[in-house]
Amino acid sequence: MIGIVIVSHSRRLAEGVRELALQMVQGHVPIALAAGIDDPANPLGTDAMQVYEAIASVYSDDGVLVLMDLGSALMSAEMALEFFPSEQQQHIHLCAAPLVEGAIAAVVAASSNSDIQWVITEVQEALVAKATQLGLADCHLSSVISEEPMINDKGHTSQISLTVSNRFGLHARPAAQFVSCAARFQSQIKVRNVTKGSDFVRADSINQVGMLGVRQGDEIVITATGLDAEEALAALQTLVTTNFGEDKTPPPTSATPPTSDTPTLSSLQGIPASPGVAIAPCFRYRKIPITWDPTTSIEELPHYNVDNTREEWQRLQTALHTAQQEIQTLLSHSSIQIGDAEAAIFDAHLLFLADPTLLEASQQRIFTQHLNAEAVWQGVINEVASNYRRLDDPYLQERIADVVDVGQRVLRVLSGTPMTIVDVPQPAILVAADLTPSDTASLDPTRVLGICITAGSATSHTAILARSLGIPAIVGLPPEILQLTDGTQLAIDGETGRVWVKPEPETLVALQTKRDAHHTTQQQAITIAHQPGMTRDRHPINVFANVSSINHTQQAVNYGAEGVGLLRTEFLYLNRTTAPTEEQQLEVYQAIGQILEHRPLIIRTLDIGGDKSIPYLGVGLESNPFLGWRGIRFCLDRPLVLKTQLRAILRASFRHQIKIMFPMIATVAEIQAAKAILTEVQGELRQAGIPFDEAMQIGIMVEVPSAVTIANQLAREVDFFSIGTNDLSQYVMAADRTNPKVANLADALHPAVLCMIQQTVEAAHAAGIWVGLCGEIAADPLAAPILLGLGLDEVSLNPQAIPAFKGAIAQLTMPQAQAIVTAALQQDSATKVREIVNYEL
Repeated sequence: MIGIVIVSHSRRLAEGVRELALQMVQGHVPIALAAGIDDPANPLGTDAMQVYEAIASVYSDDGVLVLMDLGSALMSAEMALEFFPSEQQQHIHLCAAPLVEGAIAAVVAASSNSDIQWVITEVQEALVAKATQLGLADCHLSSVISEEPMINDKGHTSQISLTVSNRFGLHARPAAQFVSCAARFQSQIKVRNVTKGSDFVRADSINQVGMLGVRQGDEIVITATGLDAEEALAALQTLVTTNFGEDKTPPPTSATPPTSDTPTLSSLQGIPASPGVAIAPCFRYRKIPITWDPTTSIEELPHYNVDNTREEWQRLQTALHTAQQEIQTLLSHSSIQIGDAEAAIFDAHLLFLADPTLLEASQQRIFTQHLNAEAVWQGVINEVASNYRRLDDPYLQERIADVVDVGQRVLRVLSGTPMTIVDVPQPAILVAADLTPSDTASLDPTRVLGICITAGSATSHTAILARSLGIPAIVGLPPEILQLTDGTQLAIDGETGRVWVKPEPETLVALQTKRDAHHTTQQQAITIAHQPGMTRDRHPINVFANVSSINHTQQAVNYGAEGVGLLRTEFLYLNRTTAPTEEQQLEVYQAIGQILEHRPLIIRTLDIGGDKSIPYLGVGLESNPFLGWRGIRFCLDRPLVLKTQLRAILRASFRHQIKIMFPMIATVAEIQAAKAILTEVQGELRQAGIPFDEAMQIGIMVEVPSAVTIANQLAREVDFFSIGTNDLSQYVMAADRTNPKVANLADALHPAVLCMIQQTVEAAHAAGIWVGLCGEIAADPLAAPILLGLGLDEVSLNPQAIPAFKGAIAQLTMPQAQAIVTAALQQDSATKVREIVNYEL
């Protein structure tokens, strides 16, 4: 007999529809429900595995008819269909008929032993009786009734052929952009590598796209099927033709160690990965294992059967969510430490966790094989790693490290093993079998003076991150280096890939000479960077740094920062069980002030929210943290937290040029409330005879669109504005910058964002206050003429990007920059803005 499945977001709605439909017939018609999700707080939703189980429970070769309410119900049903063998799929029909009328018509037709095609026809005409009664019989009902059964109809297919020109082809970061872009559209998008003769794969799968092995010069074909197919192909074409924002320089050839040298424990040869000379004791890093060795095969892992498959699937989803939060934190940290471009490596890690092919495979195995989450996840990871390993392309084989990195992170969460970082107690050269990208990104360059590992290559993400951190690194070393004991003196040359164990005096002299020469070259660049930021026609602009620690501040000064435009104070509150005291904060602020000497220091008050859980402050995770209880909203609700921080900042301001900046200001009332608390704290300090800077300037972050629209009112309340383009971009474009599927929309060079910046600058200058910008867009050399031409008085950016920014503005004149801005504001996309800048320069 024909089976019927009702897919709905609401369990109660589905049960009511089934009850109503069964009252229409005497005989038994099998009806299964797939409705709601197992979340007491938010039970509305659909689940593909639930749909799969419902279809399986009523399946027969006579046919199964699936009726859906809306939205994700259709996607869940389509996903569930893919779990069935192809011979069964042809008997399962997804129908676009209305849920209530369709269910009634379906059971009536099915109870009369009609065939499936007749049942579909009856279901699709379910609204005719209602339309006739309402006098709509003569109207066209094509919007709800199809002439033909709507069975898995995807629509017209379009395709384009493109040549990939960027440096490494579709490596991790461009692949992440490609997948994120494809995922924005409803159409089904596929891609194949024509040059390598591959089959079509899903464009929303980071692993399937990555394993196409698309390199520079390869031709790809992209197809899109659906209503927004043309729009999707146009967006992907723009990504490819603009080289994903990268250059087309041919990739460097990875150096290989000379075959003539026989490795000895006095001199070892590896592959140079990051230039520079380091001389220091050895520190052997041994990664703390999780419950089992994650490199072993699935057969060697302890695995067991589970009875409650839904609970096990939820356990894996929870672990995936926790891993995602950890990677987002790492992404934020890396953006500060090394800049957005290199930190984008972790965008690919986030997409890996959201890869539909991995999630579907994991979910299906848990529900069909009744295996525990650890065994299922490790099995999926092994398969992906094996697929990469079978590729002929050595560069793509290196992505195994990313797969293992993400896979281990989830396994660690599942096993309950605490998260650890590479902790080097004193300056040393780190020696290890391998380092994951996550390990490398967390390294402290003041402690880790060099890196020696036996795995990897010059194009691995570990090598890329080491170069960004400025740490000399050698990879692919002989395993003998792992035999060294801690404290053994080492000397390494990251340019040649050579390692000396207990180096002779003459070797040390030669390496020290080379290190000094390199240092001299760096100092020359730094000397130029230490000059004031100024255009060719002598127009000044202050170039400050964004920092988040004492060490980071020293790095900023070394790179030529003229001050700190944004001190992120959140680092004082994270990774602890109690809030930092006034004295603890004062010590840090004073230390940073001493490093800066006479230079300005702008301290942003605590900007914490639901994107990071801080239990001791009562800050839990929120479903939409960027629109939630964060920044000044949190601080005004927790005045004691704010007062403690303000007391520390005020006390540190004595004999230092410190300014206070309040984040996330959206209304005049908020800044007035914050100023009232500040005034109260100032009064308390005066009464206690504690000195502070009575003339200290007060500013706000302009990062909310409402603040832009009332900038003229806010300007009367403060001494300066600082535009936070990271947040402003995501709010203007309605795109979560931590969500890799839409993060590319949150582009600060989009004309909509540039107009917001222009409006803010004009309002500030009209009120007689100065205005800066502290978003990482300033780290993009292409943004220099735009920011200059918009009339900003100050920019604040990642310390390492300061020399490049100063060099860029030194080549410009103000009239030239203003002309570029005029042209940029007339464009309709960030891509065209960049084209304008490239053309003008």
